Amino acid sequence: MDWFYEFPHMGDDSLRNLKKFIDEGFRGFTRAYGDSIEHLFSPLQRFLILADRFMVGTPWPIIILIILAIAWLASRNWKVVLGCFVTLLLIGYLDMWEDTMRTISMIFVSTVLSIVIGIPIGILMSRSKGFRSVVSPILDIMQTMPSFVYLIPVVMLLGIGKVPGLIAVVIYAIPPMIRLTDLGIRLVDKDVLEAADAFGSSSWQRLKNVQLPLALPTIMAGVNQCIMMALAMVVVASMIGVQGLGQPVLKAIANQYFTLGIFNGLAIVGIAIIFDRVSQAYGQRLQKHREIVHG
Repeated sequence: MDWFYEFPHMGDDSLRNLKKFIDEGFRGFTRAYGDSIEHLFSPLQRFLILADRFMVGTPWPIIILIILAIAWLASRNWKVVLGCFVTLLLIGYLDMWEDTMRTISMIFVSTVLSIVIGIPIGILMSRSKGFRSVVSPILDIMQTMPSFVYLIPVVMLLGIGKVPGLIAVVIYAIPPMIRLTDLGIRLVDKDVLEAADAFGSSSWQRLKNVQLPLALPTIMAGVNQCIMMALAMVVVASMIGVQGLGQPVLKAIANQYFTLGIFNGLAIVGIAIIFDRVSQAYGQRLQKHREIVHG
């Protein structure tokens, strides 16, 4: 009756040999192509370093003015701008400015990368059911996989540093960008598309002039979710050398520094609220504009 209490499984030797075979294969791939893959990501590393130097090296009043200007242009709401101003002042007053700027530079680069990769994939998904049926299960796996697991293959391929952390953040944050781009394009009113076809629009013109502008509020919701997930990954990515607010939080956990962890955690919450309110406000403005146009 042992079979009734113990689930049938592969023999210990067979399972050990299978794991050994997969691990050795991945190590062999890393030794053979690791340098080439690392060289492939060198432009990304330069972009990340430039963003980091700009955010950290620029005087804080200028950075605050830039962020407030972006917040105003996106939201046209003085309450959102005031909230951003107070949050940034508190972050600076509590001596977390440099770490916050490093985190913002990481979020900025990862969001730009997610948009550049995610929107074309979302467009392809909206145009091809076959492609969507292939990509959707991959996105399901990416969204349900524990965030720590992403670090293993990335570190084995590229080692420890900013770029491996950035790649892990992008992999974790990109699924909502792809899904909401696909959804936004598919939700465009068919009557509008028929009108575009009646005027002789090509497939590219219909996408550029009709589908993408009308899907923009939904795409902005994808950008919002992408930013939130990237921020959630910041602390995890600090385990492989990503500088920013995640490292003090990790240090606080390891050494039981209560105030260090709380303050840096609140700083992460603060910039999350800034990104969330600004991107949501911009998305709502786009939605109202679309309703006025259709009205």
